Parts: sequence; structure tokens; C-alpha cells
Amino acid sequence: MSTITYVTKETFEQMLEELNHLKSVGRSEIAKAIAEAREKGDLKENAEYDAAKEAQGHHEAKISILETAVAHARILDTSNMDTSKVTVLSKVKITNMGTKKTVQYHIVSENEADLKLGKISVSSPIGKGLLGKKVGEIAEVQTPGGIMKFKVEEITI
Repeated sequence: MSTITYVTKETFEQMLEELNHLKSVGRSEIAKAIAEAREKGDLKENAEYDAAKEAQGHHEAKISILETAVAHARILDTSNMDTSKVTVLSKVKITNMGTKKTVQYHIVSENEADLKLGKISVSSPIGKGLLGKKVGEIAEVQTPGGIMKFKVEEITI
């Protein structure tokens, strides 16, 4: 995960909060579990100790991944965004030229994508296809089912 990830200020703050929680509360809970398991005797045949050590490894890996994500995060300020073309954090209303169905998507980073909330990743086929498009332009998107055409109807923040 060495690529830059664009996030909102709120998402960045959530990432920092989770990282701080994992480093403080999470580490102390795991240390306590290891200490309790160690008190139960022979470590070679202590499944509880093995499980606690494995949990510690997973926990530290999660911390490492989150630290990398925070280091590569770039906060986007929506107050000075250009709405003349589609960019990361744009809300874009598009019409599928094949079905004539109109939908609105919020173009976000991979971490924030949630299709149920109408948030699509900037690195998704539709997200990539819409980037840089202006109102009235047609985006041709290569999908597994073939090329789809979307007309950009509106761009907002």
C-alpha cells in the first residue's frame, strides 16, 4: 500500500483515532492476555499462550497497515474544489446511455468506497472513466460485460 490515498479530513481523523486506540488500549489488552496465559504453566503446551501470541501478531500487523495508510494519506479540502470536471470527492449525476437510468455517485478513495451509500472508488472502472469529464461529456467505461457509456449530467461537491 505505497500509493497515495486521498481522504476527507473526517476519514483521516477516524484513521488516527483507530491507530491510537490500537496502540494504547489494544496493545495493553493483548499484553494482559499474554501475561495471564504465561501464568498457567508450561509454554510449550499452552494453547492459550499460543493464541494470545498469534493475536498479538495480527494486532501488530493491523497497526503497521494503518500506519502506512496514514503516512500515505492526503487530505482533500472540499472548500476549493473545482466542479467544472469530475475529481476525487466529486458528486456526479450520470445517465447510463444504454438503459437511460440516472444515478448519482460520490467519487471517493478505495478506503471509503461503499456502493450501498452511493460511494464508488476512484480506482473502480466507472470512477476511472469519469475522472476529468465535464458536464455533457460521455464516459466510455470498459466493464466485464462490455463497454458502457455514461453521460455526465451534473457535478457537485
